[in-house]
Amino acid sequence: MQQIISQFINNIHQTTWLEFIAVITGIASVIFSRKENILVYPVGMVSTGIFIWLYITHGLYADASVNFYYTVMSIIGWVMWARKAEGKSLLHITASSKKDWVNSLIFFFVCWTILYFLLRRFTDSTVPFADSFTSGAAFTGMWLMNKKKLENWTWWIITDLASVPLNFYKHLVFTSFQYLVFLILAVMGYITWRKKIMHATT
Repeated sequence: MQQIISQFINNIHQTTWLEFIAVITGIASVIFSRKENILVYPVGMVSTGIFIWLYITHGLYADASVNFYYTVMSIIGWVMWARKAEGKSLLHITASSKKDWVNSLIFFFVCWTILYFLLRRFTDSTVPFADSFTSGAAFTGMWLMNKKKLENWTWWIITDLASVPLNFYKHLVFTSFQYLVFLILAVMGYITWRKKIMHATT
């Protein structure tokens, strides 16, 4: 434990200002998502843009691809969340049906498999299995968030649980701390969105 704390303090001192900005804007975007605020997208794009560069330089290519995917999906999600009719949003928070769950699981396993193959064959990633797993879960979470599906938070929780040790292993300690905060916010986000669904049906 003492060695972990020592490594944490040492790596915090080595954290660049770019990583600090990426972490702060990343946390802010999750808070906006929990509040169902469309600012989740522009604020999140600042974070993902920086993380694309950071992950490439640390050999986490799948995570870099995830953040590129986040950026593209943020543009799409921004448009989807902004659509209104008579001043009201056309997209509402809903829970996934059995069919939605099946589609999500298929989407996840396809992403995981493809990313693992690409990482093993074309990159020098030292953790291709964990890297591709985390990325596949994140791909799925972002896809469901754009559709305002409650279960997007489930996939973010899975992503965050895997990302905390993965980033610590890669010496991105402050980013690892970010994912710990994300994990707490994801649990809170799930509870908040579930309450909104229950309120809407009563």
